[in-house]
Amino acid sequence: MNETSEAQRHAQKMVKKKAARDKIMATKTGQKGLIIVHTGKGKGKSTAAFGMIIRHIAHGMKCAVVQFIKGGMATGERDLIVEKFSDLCAFHTMGEGFTWETQDRVRDTEMAGAAWEKAKSLIRDASNSMVLLDEVNIAIRYGYLDVEDVVRFLENEKPEMTHVVLTGRNAREEIIEIADLVTEMELVKHPFRSGIKAQQGIEF
Repeated sequence: MNETSEAQRHAQKMVKKKAARDKIMATKTGQKGLIIVHTGKGKGKSTAAFGMIIRHIAHGMKCAVVQFIKGGMATGERDLIVEKFSDLCAFHTMGEGFTWETQDRVRDTEMAGAAWEKAKSLIRDASNSMVLLDEVNIAIRYGYLDVEDVVRFLENEKPEMTHVVLTGRNAREEIIEIADLVTEMELVKHPFRSGIKAQQGIEF
């Protein structure tokens, strides 16, 4: 087969593929506020969620972030959003670090409860197109928050067009069940196992 006939065959194949794709896309006309879950042992859950927050900011859409676990340590995404885009994105770091750092379950539970109250107020505000609940799955996993309360709120009080993103390992089945989009990050390799510490621009 010469190059000309191969190119023609490829073009014909792509024409058919495009027609089939266009037919499928023509049936996708609905819109709704999504419940999105990023979970799993692999890296990138919060990173992917912040990518959507940046997209909202780029489109001039109001959004918000509540961090349930991460403490006062500076991170690139928080610094950027607070310094440059606070008019579009409210950013609330409500946690005080991971539980093995605080070693105070009562305090952790209180902080998670306060974060959840803040999250609910932001979600109820229909002017927020997206609200990111960063590491909320961990707060639920450790019992700092009642999963049934979270599910009930998202099912009954989330405005129709508001997107809510929940990140963190070990998402509960109840959360996965009500979600519209669930991605599980799979760990294949991680530099931590080779003695490499968290690095600026990668982890924070």
